[in-house]
Amino acid sequence: MERKDKGLAFLLQYENVAWYENGEVRILDRRVYPTKISFVICKTHLEVKQAITDMVTQSAGPYTAATMGVALAAYECKDLSKEEQKAYILKAADSIAHARPTTVVRMKKLCDRSAGIALKAIDAGIDASQAVVDNSVEFNNLRYAKMEKVAEYLVDMFPKKGKVMTQCYGETIVGMMCKIAKKRNLDIHFFVPETRPYFQGAKLTATVIYEMGFEITLITDNMVALVMQREKIDLITSAADAISLDGYVCNKIGTFQYAIVAKSMGIPYFATGGPDKGHPTVDTVKIEMRDPEYVCQAMGVRTAREGVKGYYPSFDITPPHLVSGIVTDKGIFSPYDLKRYFEFSDEEVFA
Repeated sequence: MERKDKGLAFLLQYENVAWYENGEVRILDRRVYPTKISFVICKTHLEVKQAITDMVTQSAGPYTAATMGVALAAYECKDLSKEEQKAYILKAADSIAHARPTTVVRMKKLCDRSAGIALKAIDAGIDASQAVVDNSVEFNNLRYAKMEKVAEYLVDMFPKKGKVMTQCYGETIVGMMCKIAKKRNLDIHFFVPETRPYFQGAKLTATVIYEMGFEITLITDNMVALVMQREKIDLITSAADAISLDGYVCNKIGTFQYAIVAKSMGIPYFATGGPDKGHPTVDTVKIEMRDPEYVCQAMGVRTAREGVKGYYPSFDITPPHLVSGIVTDKGIFSPYDLKRYFEFSDEEVFA
C-alpha cells in the first residue's frame, strides 16, 4: 500500500504524528517542535487522552493520536476475557473522544470506529491493537487523499504568482496545498501569523511550508490588517475544527477577526474541511476555554507581572457572511448551502 504521506514534510509523516508500538504510544510534542524533536511516551490510554488535552498534539493530530490510544487500550486489556476486553475498549474510546470539548463530535465517531475494529479483531482471535493501527494507517491514507482533493479546489483559487495568508496550523491541508501548488508551478509567497499563545503558525505551519519549498514570512498576530493592506494579500485560508450546517466556521481564536478584516478589504477568505452533521446549528458548538495563564507567558517565559489575569478561549466562530466559501473534497460550497454537500457524500471531512 502506497502511503499518502509520501513526500510531505516531517510533521505530516504518520509516525511523526502519533504511533502505537510495543505497548506504548509516542506522540510528537508539538509544544516544543521544531526547536526540539521530542516524543511524549504514553503507557496508558488515559495518558494519550491527557496528551491530547494538554495539546501535545493539535489540529488533526488528535485524530491519529486517538486511534493509537484505542490500540493501546486494546493492549492494556488483552489478558481479560473477551467480554471484559470489549467493555474496556468501548469505555476507553469514549473517554479519549472527550479529551477536548470542541471536537467531541468528530472524535467520538473516529474513536467508535477504532473500537469497532478492535472488537471485530477480538472476535476473530487476532491482535486487536495491530488491527486498530492498520486501520488507522488506512484511515489516514483516505483522509490525506481526501484533503488532497480539497487542496486541488483551494489552489484553484490561488493566483499564478501572489500572496496567501494562513491561520493557525491546518495539518494535512497545509502540506497538500503546497504539494499541489508546487505541482502547478505556482509562485506563492505565504504569510503566516504566529498564532498566540501556542504559536502553532510559527512552529508548525511555517515549518511545513518552508520544508515544502515555498517562500514564507512569519508575522505577529497583531500585524494582520497592515500586512493584508501593504503586501496586497490575495487570499486568506484556514482549516476548521468544526463547521456547522448553518455555515459558521469554528477555528483557532483569531480567525473571526482576520475574516472581518479580509471582508473589509475585499480579500476572499476560504475555510477548508467539511460540514459537520453533528452540528446542525452553531448553537451546538462548545467553545473550549483553556488555562488563562498561557496568555500571560510566551514559550514558557512569563510576560505579565504576577497578579495579572489572562483570558483564553481556544476557538472563535466566524459567521457565514464573512466566509467566501467552504472548500471541500466535492468542490467549493457557499456557507449558506452546506446541506447540499451531503448530496455528493455521506462522509465527513477530517482535516
